[in-house]
Amino acid sequence: MSEQSTSPTGTAPTLAEVLETVEQLWPLRLQEPWDASGLVTGRPDRPVRRILFAVDPVADVVAEAVATGADLLVTHHPLFLRGVTSVAADGFKGAVVHELIEHRCALLACHTNADSAPDGVSDAVARAAGLTATTPLAPHPADPAVGIGRVGDLARPVRLRELARRLADAVPPTAHGVRVAGDPDALVRRVAVCGGAGDSLFDEVRAAGADVYVTADLRHHPASEAREAARGPGAGGTPYLVDLSHFASEWLWLPVGAAALREALAGRGHDVQVAVSALRSDPWDFRIDHDRPEHDSRGPDRPGPDGSGHDDRGPDRTDHGRPGRRFAADPGAPTAGGPA
Repeated sequence: MSEQSTSPTGTAPTLAEVLETVEQLWPLRLQEPWDASGLVTGRPDRPVRRILFAVDPVADVVAEAVATGADLLVTHHPLFLRGVTSVAADGFKGAVVHELIEHRCALLACHTNADSAPDGVSDAVARAAGLTATTPLAPHPADPAVGIGRVGDLARPVRLRELARRLADAVPPTAHGVRVAGDPDALVRRVAVCGGAGDSLFDEVRAAGADVYVTADLRHHPASEAREAARGPGAGGTPYLVDLSHFASEWLWLPVGAAALREALAGRGHDVQVAVSALRSDPWDFRIDHDRPEHDSRGPDRPGPDGSGHDDRGPDRTDHGRPGRRFAADPGAPTAGGPA
């Protein structure tokens, strides 16, 4: 486990003290009404010495948290968004709950509260796009200074192709890749972003005058109608669209959130090791492009199409990594579980 500790002589906080710090960073009042952020498992009086950040509370991530001795797993996505009547271990979510409790690992979800708060998910996407000053795309009713999404201007106009490549280089590789709608050579400057699924915000994107909208999980009909409206009577052809993997867009926040929590706890005199998972929890394994070599998840140690240890499909084959496999994280970010 490769982590960075900030206060060698400090003491371990209790889970309750960690939750107090989290509330200062990503207040629960900022979550959307439908959301279920907050503590899922864990005793408030238990000490917390190791924390692991991840996007999804899936079985592979929980296994990593247990294997690395984490006392707290902080995930962006909640384990439960709807009511349940059982957490028996014969179901996959119940099994996760049992694994966490039996190994005394707490689970905390920071979802739309971490989307809206300063230095949240969309701020991380905005920085990856090259934006330095932004405002909320959909301001929060309780605090207009924060909210869902961000919009701002690039320091200089860039071609749509360049912006898409910049984002592709910043996010973890996935089978989804980066999809783009628009003229690749068009110059863009004003950029709106929303980490995670953002196709409910097209009205806000148009109102903000964005040249391009960067988000994830764009469905066919909202994306098609947005592009038709952009090319319709009286329109100027924008916003163009850049569609990231849902997982990849939100992973960008993990190193930011981990560093913020580590520093805040150190400021309280606590010594806590905080790491970021480099496990890919994106659900897609591979994609096949039309008339191009297959893009799949086999690494160099997996058999090729002919059953041998090599793959003769050509040098442009891309390995995206299966769910649960590691990817090369930002070298400056502390990661869990050894080398990627």
